[in-house]
Amino acid sequence: MLEGLRVIEIEGLGPAPFAAMLLADLGAEVIVVHRKNGSPAPGMPDRSLIDRGKQSIELDLKDAGDVKLFRRLIARAEALIEGFRPGVMERLGLGPEDLKPLNPDLIYGRMTGWGQFGPRAQTAGHDLNYIGISGAAWYAANPGEPPFAPPTLVGDIGGGALYLAVGVLAGVLAARGGRGGCVVDAAIVDGSAHMMNLLMALAQGGGLSMQRGKSLLDGPHWSRCYASGCGGFVSVQCLEPKFYAEFLARLGLSEDPVFAAQFDPDAWPRQSAVLAGIFAAQPRSHWEAVFEGSDACVAPALDPLQSARDPHMKARGVWHDIDGALQAAPAPRFSTRPDATPGPVPARGEHGDAIRAWLEAEPTNVK
Repeated sequence: MLEGLRVIEIEGLGPAPFAAMLLADLGAEVIVVHRKNGSPAPGMPDRSLIDRGKQSIELDLKDAGDVKLFRRLIARAEALIEGFRPGVMERLGLGPEDLKPLNPDLIYGRMTGWGQFGPRAQTAGHDLNYIGISGAAWYAANPGEPPFAPPTLVGDIGGGALYLAVGVLAGVLAARGGRGGCVVDAAIVDGSAHMMNLLMALAQGGGLSMQRGKSLLDGPHWSRCYASGCGGFVSVQCLEPKFYAEFLARLGLSEDPVFAAQFDPDAWPRQSAVLAGIFAAQPRSHWEAVFEGSDACVAPALDPLQSARDPHMKARGVWHDIDGALQAAPAPRFSTRPDATPGPVPARGEHGDAIRAWLEAEPTNVK
């Protein structure tokens, strides 16, 4: 869908390369500039699936010759993605104002945790810090437990990479419409706070409390995960009364007075405790069979390997095992692009010679 869009990505960590991967998954030409003679971050492989579908060239952005080549790439691109602390690219002489004469329509995508300005802008942080201060982690645990959201999903990916990708695409559309280039300041604190707006809409109707365990989606017995007898987990979230009625019917609890009050916060702790005992009495497979095909809004809570074996996920072809690396297929899906197979993962610098040859074949006056 994004064929014809060329994006230059500067090697980084987490959300910035994920945003570039998303664009590559959707058909954009993404050239990632890996550090010359660099090595992967701790815990990351030599060939990271986050680089799938991209071309790779190794450059030293402190070397004059490599900087000249980088600038020539920028002159032929519509967007740049970088994830350094504020000021790093400027110190390299490659900030937005430095590159604007080369490409006035360039969309300069900047990915940070704290943003390009503000009291914390120059300090270190990670996913949990950003979503902690933005409020996005507040409801990420059962009442009485410290907040802890799934690593990277709410902050780095949700509030960071996805907002950067949307921002870059919005900027590209504006530039193609004649409005010139711009800087996209994608901060995880901004994006993860923006993601809270659905919950804040609940607050307008009284469905959200700042006291944990008292909100419509935060404390109810019908909105949480339960441990099953085999050590696995089951997710329950039957918000609407008709779905709640189906849930109770499947458990044989329709006439139980304990569960008559669905929306009474004072009753939730006792109701949760009773359900915890019920679910712990049988293995997860039992509960999957009990709720199969129903509108009770119950599903197993799986790890990624288990998810890859789930019949629904297999039917949709969500998970792929490529060269021993389990990875999810590109999303979303398009009727005009039915193939959802992930692109190949390049070796560092694999396309360097081809990119240099392409640049030589299209000379410019870039210095």
